[in-house]
Amino acid sequence: RNLSPFTPTVSRKTGSRVSRMFSMSHKSPPPKVPQPNRLDEVYEALKKGLTAYLEVHQLELEKLSTQIRESKRNSRLGFLYDLDKQVKSIERFLRRLEFHASKIDELYEAYCIQRRLRDGAHNMVKAYSTGSPGSREARESLAEASKGYKEYTENMCLLENELESQLGEFHIRMKGLAGFARLCAGDQYEIFMKYGRQRWKLRGRIEVNSKQVWDSEEMVFLPLVTEFLSIKVTELKSLANHVVVGNVSCETKDLFAALPQVVAVDINDLGTLKLSLEVTWNPFDKDDQPSAASTVNKASTVNKRFSTYNQSPPDTPSLREQAFYVSVHQAGLLRRHGQW
Repeated sequence: RNLSPFTPTVSRKTGSRVSRMFSMSHKSPPPKVPQPNRLDEVYEALKKGLTAYLEVHQLELEKLSTQIRESKRNSRLGFLYDLDKQVKSIERFLRRLEFHASKIDELYEAYCIQRRLRDGAHNMVKAYSTGSPGSREARESLAEASKGYKEYTENMCLLENELESQLGEFHIRMKGLAGFARLCAGDQYEIFMKYGRQRWKLRGRIEVNSKQVWDSEEMVFLPLVTEFLSIKVTELKSLANHVVVGNVSCETKDLFAALPQVVAVDINDLGTLKLSLEVTWNPFDKDDQPSAASTVNKASTVNKRFSTYNQSPPDTPSLREQAFYVSVHQAGLLRRHGQW
């Protein structure tokens, strides 16, 4: 099912932490059969997401550079220092993104080369197999073509697995269920998500005033090439009477986006019950975190600080600056009286 934006009016339980429940290793075993068509789709979506990531941070870099130029004459050195640190952090992150994108391009190019070689070996095997049994040289050529086909297939599977390990992370936040007149106070639901070997099970309760309380709110999934996100919602009525509301599969290649996005999933066929999730894609996984992974969020903090500084005249020294000026003045007096 396609994911469409939807924002339900529910509240979340506070104080939860992000869970990392990977039941598989960072690098899963390579597949036995390559999926070139699916890999093409994921690669195009991944490149689109990386391009958007670069554009967002490039705009933030230009915005901060403009603030520095406008603030050099009437701002304190401490604030300019913070802006300069933020600019350098974004520049490092942009270089990291560009290197990451070039690495993905190299892997995909190598994959395409192995795919063309595999197609050629497949055609040779087909030609030798359909013909009449010939000489010894023909049989040896058939064996060589079959060997090449197997080798190119294994190479494609290895490259596909390596490219999958470069997809980053999906940070999924539970926002709640929306069912209009379907949700009632006292109802309890269980949500089970399966993404390859990764699992996430959480339970929630509908309280008065349409509030919802869930025992878990966040999960980190490693993106996969060929797998879809399976979501199963069950209404818990009694110990032995559970009603499956819906069981759907969702496309994940559309989640490669630069900014967090709220998506809604129709749980049942009529669409009267929806599951709302907030998905944030990080192009780097937990083992390859850059130093400025959240530069855009940090920039908003700098902007708030900028407005705070502007509430007072630019030439008014702060307490720290006053202490510095006092120490300089005392040092000058000591030097003047020969006590330095």
